[in-house]
Formats: sequence, structure tokens, C-alpha cells
Amino acid sequence: MVTSTTELPDWPDGLTRIPYWAFQREDVYAAEQEKLFRGPYWSYLCLEVEVSSPGQFRTSFVGDTPVIVARDADGELYAFENRCAHRGALLALDDKGTAKDFTCVYHAWTYNLQGDLTGVAFKDGIKGKGGMPESFCMEAHGPRKLRLAVVHGLVFGSFSDDVDDIEDYLGDEIMGRIERVLGGRTPVVLGRFTQMLPNNWKLYVENVKDSYHASILHLFFTTFEINRLSQRGAIIVSEDGGHHVSYSAIDREAERDAAYSEQNIRSDSGYRLADPSLLEGFSEVGDDTTLQILSTFPAFVLQQIQNSVAVRQILPRGVESTQLNWTLLGFEEDTPEQRKVRLKQANLVGSAGYISMEDGCVGGFVQRGVAGASDEAAVLEMGGAAAESSESRVTEASIRGFWKAYLAGMGIRPEVQA
Repeated sequence: MVTSTTELPDWPDGLTRIPYWAFQREDVYAAEQEKLFRGPYWSYLCLEVEVSSPGQFRTSFVGDTPVIVARDADGELYAFENRCAHRGALLALDDKGTAKDFTCVYHAWTYNLQGDLTGVAFKDGIKGKGGMPESFCMEAHGPRKLRLAVVHGLVFGSFSDDVDDIEDYLGDEIMGRIERVLGGRTPVVLGRFTQMLPNNWKLYVENVKDSYHASILHLFFTTFEINRLSQRGAIIVSEDGGHHVSYSAIDREAERDAAYSEQNIRSDSGYRLADPSLLEGFSEVGDDTTLQILSTFPAFVLQQIQNSVAVRQILPRGVESTQLNWTLLGFEEDTPEQRKVRLKQANLVGSAGYISMEDGCVGGFVQRGVAGASDEAAVLEMGGAAAESSESRVTEASIRGFWKAYLAGMGIRPEVQA
């Protein structure tokens, strides 16, 4: 039997059946915000380079909770809720900027860059009348503060003091794969996309972790030999299941095999590029890996597709809505020629990207398709029933890994079949 602190319906045994009600219920969504996003997990907030100087701040979210990340005069980073402790209004209204402090527009309560309440308008009243009581203590009032960690320029935050240190949380393999893309280089923001997806946030997370769909759904991937399941590659799934990496490398012999033509699928097409230079690039870090998709639990993605490097922040916006923030990266160390390649290949991703546009709609197809099937379940048996690393990408192991971590975080314990 399933035991749950959220009084949810029974969860099917194991990780190969995912009930559709998990994408449909308001009580599930509320529990996720409490247990996952405000629980003992690390959420991506911003890039360190965006708050590199004292006074700089960036607003972000942990799930649906707004937060501020700021660098104080002491050179340290701080993060706290973007919420006035008085009546709950936003403190920072801009996405980014430079400030000495934050003053609420509603009643002028003021906070320093560490999130401490430093001033209350008319605290002592006027002419001895009104004002706050003598017992009022400013040190006892303020927005909730976050614990911070920086990994190769990525700023993560957590509301929990119980979360593991980030190195232990991610593990050596995931840390190494982040270092492969970002280590020893200084990121530069080349551009941003924001898109709203008409589906539950977990459907997009599933999509990211689904190495099996990529060269079937995405005509561009297979036609132009960026990612084919017959290429050299593998998936890495963390021990707790929550983090993953899927990667593929150049393998010209595999690219010429007949595996795709035999499947009669849409992504094996005869389309050609009018400008083939779009895919002319360079070895990103001195190896043959042309695609690496990395995700961390609960909702962060680091991508390298050819020379398009980006971070993706997945933000729940209700049961059937997800905000997806893309930040496209270059590096200060890039040559002018490399920067041109990155800008050109930025067309591969984002809401209208040659590759990514299908991902922006397929989650909505699922959300609409399961509308009347809350008692039914998705089937995740490709590659078996386990949630572990694999040399094959013809598997749903990393999706099962997400649900393994999800069930643990939500306090749901089905009987997992061996």
C-alpha cells in the first residue's frame, strides 16, 4: 500500500506506471511547493556573473516563491524572499538592477541587501500618537532567507537548513559534467527566451530526461545528424534518481546505419539546410561530445547542443502552466569566430528553435490528452524498470529516476518491484 502525508490516491507499484492525476490535482501542486521547492533541495536561481558587483541584484523564483539574490558591500551573495514582512508586497519590482537597499512601495518598510529589516516608516508615530508598539522588534521581522551555493558560476538556493552540501547533493558525476561545460570559463549572457508551456511542470521535466524521444520527435536532430540513438553516448542517473545526464558524440559510421530508415519515423527526413554553415562549429571542450543535456532535481537544466550552451529554469505556474526561462551563454574566452557560431546556433533552441519548438507543444498535447483519464497511468517500460545509468539511450531510466526522487521527496512510498 502507498503511504503518503498528502492524502493522495494510491500510486501504482514501481516506477513504470505514472498516474495522470499527478499532473492534474491542485493538492498535489500545493504539496510540491512545500515539500520539494521549499524543502531540502537546491533550486537554480541565477548566474553569478549577473550579480558580480556590490549592489547588484537579480530576482528569481524557487518554485512559485519569488526571491531576490543580491551582492552586498561585503562581497558576499545573499538571497531572501521577494516579500515585505509587513503586508506581503513585492520588494523588488524589476528583474535586475543595482540598489543600496529595498523599500516596499506599499508602506515604505526598508530592507538591506541581506534581507534584514532596517526601517519602518512612521515607526514612532507622529506627535507621539500612532506608530508601532514599543515591543515591536525589527530583528524579528523579515522575509525568509535562503542558503546559497555556487557551482561553476551557477547560483543555487534552498529554504532548508537540512539540505546536503551542494557537492554531496549533486555527486561527483554530475559535478564533473557541469565542470566539463562551465569549468575554467567565465560565462557571458548572449540572450534570453521566456516561454509559457500549457502543461504541468513535471511533463517538461520528463521531456528533458527523455533521451529516447529526442531523435524521434525532433526532425532537425536526426535529419542533420546532431543526435541519433545509434551514435556513441550514454545516460547517467544519480543514485537517488533525481539528477541525470544524457550525451552523444560524433560517430560517423553509426550515422550512416539503416536503423532510422527501418523505423519509418518522421524525424528521418530528406530536408536540407539552405545555409549549412548553421551547423559548422568547433569542439566545445576538446572532446567529440556534440550534445549533453544535464538536469538537477527538481527543475534545472544545463545544455550543450553543438556550440549552443544554455541554462533552463523550469518554474511551475499552476497545475497546467509552466514558465520556462532560457539563458543563452557564451564565454569571455571565446574568439570572435566562436562567438559568431554561438549566436548563429542560438537558433537551435528556445520557443521557436529548430530543435526545441516541438518540446514547447508536446507537453500540452499530453496535458490535453489525459484530461479525462485521471485514473489511468503512463507506461515507462522502455529499457526496463530500473532507474540507473545506461550505455543505451533507448531507455526511460532517467525519467524513472525523476519519479524515484519525486516519490521520496513527497513522502509517497509505493512498493517498487525488483
